Amino acid sequence: MYRSLEFVIDFFRSTPASAMFPLFLVLFGVGDETKISVAAFGAILVILFNVAYGVMNARKTRLLAAKVMGASPVRVLFDVTLLESLPQTFVGLRNGVSLALVIIVVAEMFIGSQDGLGHSVFEAQQLFDMPRMYAAIFAAGALGYALNLFFLVVERSFVHWGGK
Repeated sequence: MYRSLEFVIDFFRSTPASAMFPLFLVLFGVGDETKISVAAFGAILVILFNVAYGVMNARKTRLLAAKVMGASPVRVLFDVTLLESLPQTFVGLRNGVSLALVIIVVAEMFIGSQDGLGHSVFEAQQLFDMPRMYAAIFAAGALGYALNLFFLVVERSFVHWGGK
């Protein structure tokens, strides 16, 4: 059972999200559901692995101190392990959002989307409308930068102790 689950996880982890477009098109059809599901597929493993890394590297002294002081396992989970894993979790969230944005733009370019930044880039390229194409590329970059900045601000407010 464990070996088969490990095989499935390794398979999906090593499969590029862009290679999964045809599968998601068959499952969801052409539309926003497909773009969202492919982006979620691409981002979820990045986020989950960073959360797991954060949990595995929680400071053992804090975990032991909480247990010695009589904290229940649920209390240790939420008050120590969760807080210890937050810095790495936010790294995963930022990376996952960046990856999801790239996947959505690529999906909009190639799966027959009628709107979105990727569709604008592709359509402008086909029509040789270079100012509009570069404007859409710049807008995608600005959106990625704004999302990263947003997660940094949220991280600083929730994880003020990160790196200390």
